[in-house]
Amino acid sequence: MQKLSLVLLILLTACFSRKQSTHPVVHNSIDKSEQEQGWQLLFDGATKNGWHIYNNRTDGAAWKVENGTLFIDPQAKKQGAGGGDLTTNEEYENFHLKLEWMADTAANSGIIFLVKEDTAYRASWLTGPEMQIVDNQRHPDAKIVKHRSADLYDLIPSAPEVTKPSNEWNQVEIIINNGKLDFIMNGTQVVSTTMWNGTWTELISKSKFRVMPAFGTFRKGKIVLQDHGDRVWFRNIKIKRL
Repeated sequence: MQKLSLVLLILLTACFSRKQSTHPVVHNSIDKSEQEQGWQLLFDGATKNGWHIYNNRTDGAAWKVENGTLFIDPQAKKQGAGGGDLTTNEEYENFHLKLEWMADTAANSGIIFLVKEDTAYRASWLTGPEMQIVDNQRHPDAKIVKHRSADLYDLIPSAPEVTKPSNEWNQVEIIINNGKLDFIMNGTQVVSTTMWNGTWTELISKSKFRVMPAFGTFRKGKIVLQDHGDRVWFRNIKIKRL
């Protein structure tokens, strides 16, 4: 009887596995329903089309596409390949951004938005707010309040903390609509605030950005994946204008 039960279990497992394999997860794609809702891919899984380095400071060769992921390769930078913050060609105002990211051990990066690309600004973070990406367990920056993963960097701490450990994929959403800003990490809302009002001005005045007069002032701008010198991977980057 035990042998028969074991055989049945093996057969059921094999059958379930076959059913699962007929519906593989397809990354870097949008289905017909998403298209009808207005979603657009920002990363096609094979090229860096639609992206460039902020202010075109380098050729961006250290940003690579491999196995359906977009990632920054610090080793390639050491060998002379161009790095820098990877920036969308287009600007966005009210939008819903979705993507997945995975950080290497002790890595640091970020998703910066509403960025003004202009030679008057040497870096993207001088103008655009940031959703922090960091290894909370190992990177020293994570010891600072408001510098942990999914925080509105140096402005508002995320709560609850639901970021997965390094080398695991995280799903994030950034929604900005008429000044209402929300961060969603792994299905949980972790930051919610309103931009460009008195509270927003006060937040900036108490942060490192208080000496940057253009920071957080632009209502339309580009989306940036930060090169902080560490390996970080991105995939399934999609956006819907609101």
